[in-house]
Amino acid sequence: MAFLDELRTRTVDGIEGLVTVIVQDVTEKDVLMLAYANREALEKTLETGLAHYFSTSRKKLWLKGESSGNTQKVADIYVDCDMDAVIYVVEQKTAACHMGYRSCFYQRVVDDGLEVVGERVFDPDEVYGKK
Repeated sequence: MAFLDELRTRTVDGIEGLVTVIVQDVTEKDVLMLAYANREALEKTLETGLAHYFSTSRKKLWLKGESSGNTQKVADIYVDCDMDAVIYVVEQKTAACHMGYRSCFYQRVVDDGLEVVGERVFDPDEVYGKK
């Protein structure tokens, strides 16, 4: 895993050592989400075959789907030419978005507002509890 030593990391929300992760569906090719990973998250992803990230809000390692069951099985990982971003190509179980949509990119910009273009596939209140 020598490539891990070559990755150019950045500081996000005061957290050092992060790389941007774009997540793409293996079949549909849709972009599902954007997240961050540190070295430990990347190592866990490579070791287990399941997508791991570093949560900037919770400030901890995060296995995608650990609370929702909406896991991501990683089929491929690509690294960009600048060595500062990666793509996880995944088999997504149910949905990637904590708002209940398959993709976090379920809104399109129209005129001066947003239009929901995705379909909710689960109720987040039922999965995570009411906030």
